[in-house]
Amino acid sequence: MPKATQLKRFAIVLFAAGALAACSQSEVESADKSAGDPGHASGEQGSRSSAGLPEGRIAAGEHLAQAKGKATGQSCIDCHGADGNHPIDATYPKLGGQYGDYLAHALQAYRDGNRQHVLMSPQAANLSDQDISDLAAWFGSRPSQLRDLHGLK
Repeated sequence: MPKATQLKRFAIVLFAAGALAACSQSEVESADKSAGDPGHASGEQGSRSSAGLPEGRIAAGEHLAQAKGKATGQSCIDCHGADGNHPIDATYPKLGGQYGDYLAHALQAYRDGNRQHVLMSPQAANLSDQDISDLAAWFGSRPSQLRDLHGLK
């Protein structure tokens, strides 16, 4: 076999080995992050928020959604329904299956006074960033009854 062909084959093998090693390293780093992140592998973690919040914890969000707020004496599910899909008033939004980032931004806006509602503003006033992230992760993980209006006339 000519030397040029051998070098070409060697280069291809070397490139393939490097690519395989890079992929394997990426998978190892991903597995390491998951292993160090309690609940991640079990699906208990939500996703990171574009709102700059910590990663949401679905189970903690469920607990918060059921807790009565000091400001109104109501819980999230009292007004929005057990899974966020059955609000007690037609003007209240369905939260189940909503984008977590949307919910996080909305709750931050209520908390920070940039969005006003007679009930939601005081309910959100004392939520921490982690609380908001947890609530957004839980409501976002619920089944959705939301529909998009694309194509409707």
